[in-house]
Amino acid sequence: MPAYNKLVRDRIPEIIAATDKNYSTRILEQSEFIKELKKKSIEELDEYLKTNNNEEALEELADLLEVIHSLAASHGASIEKVEELRKQKAKKRGSFKEKIYLIEVED
Repeated sequence: MPAYNKLVRDRIPEIIAATDKNYSTRILEQSEFIKELKKKSIEELDEYLKTNNNEEALEELADLLEVIHSLAASHGASIEKVEELRKQKAKKRGSFKEKIYLIEVED
């Protein structure tokens, strides 16, 4: 039986069971859950970086956004709170719409 040892979406055990395969899972403690979400965010970002077209990119961004939703909830906030903070930072420091690439700053 292959070992995965990673956080999976809630319906994955149900999907596996539908194939008549045996599996084992456990429920994570909160601190473990946050640690695994952080690992999952790296996994999803890496998958996004390897995409070759817009469709693949959007699929991976959706996965990454799902992880961000879960991380926000794990830290006691909603995605709306994260969005509010994003807007505040954009107002104060700007966003990335202008595509500005900083080369250097003289001391």
